Amino acid sequence: GRMKFFWVFHSKNIKQLSLIIVAAFFTAGLLYVERADLTVFSTPDGPQAFYKAEIDEPRVALTFNISWGEHRLGPILDILEEKQVDHATFFISASWAERYPELVEQIVDRGHSIGSHGYQYKNYTSMDDEEVRKDINRSRHVIESITGKRPTLLRPPNGDFDKRILTIADAAGFSIIHWSIDSNDYQNPGVEKIVDTVVSNAKPGDIILFHASDSVKQTDRALPIIIDQLREKGFSFSSIDDFITSTESSYEEIK
Repeated sequence: GRMKFFWVFHSKNIKQLSLIIVAAFFTAGLLYVERADLTVFSTPDGPQAFYKAEIDEPRVALTFNISWGEHRLGPILDILEEKQVDHATFFISASWAERYPELVEQIVDRGHSIGSHGYQYKNYTSMDDEEVRKDINRSRHVIESITGKRPTLLRPPNGDFDKRILTIADAAGFSIIHWSIDSNDYQNPGVEKIVDTVVSNAKPGDIILFHASDSVKQTDRALPIIIDQLREKGFSFSSIDDFITSTESSYEEIK
């Protein structure tokens, strides 16, 4: 039955959680592993998720998850262009990308990066290894066939992953990208609230999570205010790839 299935994974998760905690204690420095021109964010204890960049200069990364709908993306892309932010990263569900290839091309044409948000919108920790691998590879093929470029950044559906998923993603040539600030825009809590959540918490190296699905009604109104207020505080905007590279170099200097 379904219940039994859940418990099998549940006990595994507990084991994995303790592994992650132990690994965190032993992670002294970070390494950057290059394989077949793919760069994966990794550490002496194997792959880790990337939450934020270890940098001193005031830069942040804007990221947007998209899993459905076609009406919110246009206004968001227009605002980024108007505000001259050309380094956002869009994590797209590949099943969404198949339905709206022209929207995917718009994201790329405007100079932004594309990461994978998986194929079917389903938690990876509830799948077995083979299912996860299939989903990751299927999403990569879809995105690559539309953009002509192989994605290397992965944000699992619902941001749900553990040590096992990190290992599978790493083997497939992906870095898992999480976030350090959640704008909570998917709750539609009001423009002011979204602005305050982001601006009052922003620190150098932060990765900020927004959404661009049709369920998110206030992001396009909050975004220009957020960009202006962050700039007033001295922040500029970076791509995730720049962040990974600068975190790598900041650790190299320490050695």
